[in-house]
Amino acid sequence: MNVSDLIRITDGKLLTNPTDVDHEIKGGCGADLMSDVLASIQPEAVLLTGLCNPQVVRTSQMADVAAIVLVRGKYPPQETIDLANSEQIPLITSPYGMFELCGRLYQAGMPSMELPMDCEDYGRDCG
Repeated sequence: MNVSDLIRITDGKLLTNPTDVDHEIKGGCGADLMSDVLASIQPEAVLLTGLCNPQVVRTSQMADVAAIVLVRGKYPPQETIDLANSEQIPLITSPYGMFELCGRLYQAGMPSMELPMDCEDYGRDCG
């Protein structure tokens, strides 16, 4: 799937300057905790999130995220858009919630790019 497909499937609106809409996206991850993104997302995934602040872009750049989709029609401050433009990360807003977007992308054949977390990461015993 590429960025153009992502925009179409999510009924999204591209907020950043036109980028390489043919860039391949290998899978997806939905998260609002940026610590979870850093710990579990694999490179070249799309990040679905409800967070609109510049930290989302900074975290995405560090995690080699291919695109960011803001859920529930959220619109970020100009600072976030400007940072996404400078980092060349497509920033998209979609009217759908995270649950529906995950389902739409999964149904379209997009795999999960979220690594499992160890039980110890949550301070509990796995056994």
